Amino acid sequence: MYYAYKYHLEPSDAHREELDRHRDICRQLYNHALYRFDQIPEDTGTLNRRVRSIRDEIPSLKDWWDDLSDVYSTVLQTAVMRIEQNVKSLGGLKENGYGVGQLKWKPPREFRSFTYSQSGFKFDKKGGQTVLSLSKLAEIPIRLHRPIPDDATLKQVTLKKEPTGEWFATFGVEMERDPTEPPENPEECVGIDVGILKYAHDTDGTAVGSLDLSDERDRLEREQRKLSRKQHGSNNYETQRRRVAECHADLRRKRRDFLHKLSNYYATEYDFVAVEDLNVKGMMESPSYSRNTASAAWRTFLRMLDYKCERAGTHFVAVNPRGTTKECASCGVSTEKPLWVREHSCPACGFEADRDANAAWNILFRGLEDVGVGYSESTPVETALAVDTPVSAKRVVEAGSPTLKERTASAVSE
Repeated sequence: MYYAYKYHLEPSDAHREELDRHRDICRQLYNHALYRFDQIPEDTGTLNRRVRSIRDEIPSLKDWWDDLSDVYSTVLQTAVMRIEQNVKSLGGLKENGYGVGQLKWKPPREFRSFTYSQSGFKFDKKGGQTVLSLSKLAEIPIRLHRPIPDDATLKQVTLKKEPTGEWFATFGVEMERDPTEPPENPEECVGIDVGILKYAHDTDGTAVGSLDLSDERDRLEREQRKLSRKQHGSNNYETQRRRVAECHADLRRKRRDFLHKLSNYYATEYDFVAVEDLNVKGMMESPSYSRNTASAAWRTFLRMLDYKCERAGTHFVAVNPRGTTKECASCGVSTEKPLWVREHSCPACGFEADRDANAAWNILFRGLEDVGVGYSESTPVETALAVDTPVSAKRVVEAGSPTLKERTASAVSE
């Protein structure tokens, strides 16, 4: 499988200048290739063949374009091949009903990365420090905060400049992973219901609160108001623009840190994870909850949980969420209840539980049913739902796991 590992670069001023120069050369080549692409009739061949014909012109371009010789060959090739990826992306949007136009030339602020593919990069040790050695560029110090697995094969590295001015290196690695089989022991399974007030409520009784980013949003709004009062293009405007970008980056990093740690906890602690496959796109169309839905980043959480489970050997399944809140986890009878009702009370069997906990058990049952695995009758729903451990999102971020799975004998026996 293919995974991405992202690291922070620590370039000097000379390195930054050279990185920006290479990035701008790639941008100009992309714009030139796009101009040539528009000149080629569509009926002359497939999309891939048309783009490759332009890529094959790079050696002849070096005869009169001296700057191209300063950039590694695969970097130039990947810059041209971006056209194929972008055209396919536009085609996908068009198939989904979006109105799309044509590709446009990239200004400097919109072309932020370039890629070394297959070769031209390696790790070195210089004076006790790890550096990323890039062909025809420089040896740039890199902060390896986590190791790349020994069984991983490095396929490419993408260097990207963020709006804050920071540079990052993202390594694309390939690792062999066998398909996971559903576990035979259902006691090692967990069902997860996600929400707004409680970000995740699972069948083990753990309720993880949502991450509070209100202070970060207030700071972002203040900095954006200051930016609106600056003269566009001035030095003060550029300084303030970077502050706004830093606020956006702070929000994004804290949210992703929370999601990474929470998804990693479920992927490593269990052998089977079932979660609801939410239609986030449809939920975003609601004017009342669109901001909270976007801030929750459920789709990002599901994507992280999916690949982390695959990497850890945990079986992952996303189930249809329709009716999981209405159905009783004990008898299966559906009961209508508005959103403000947070407790489940079944009129048929009298079973009472937290609304999200009841939904989590329904999600687990559906996940086990989808893979053809039954659940153990030795763990009745009433016993499992009696244990409820609320955990704040702050504890997840600080400790890296939502719970220590502390279970007393008296609580389990109730």
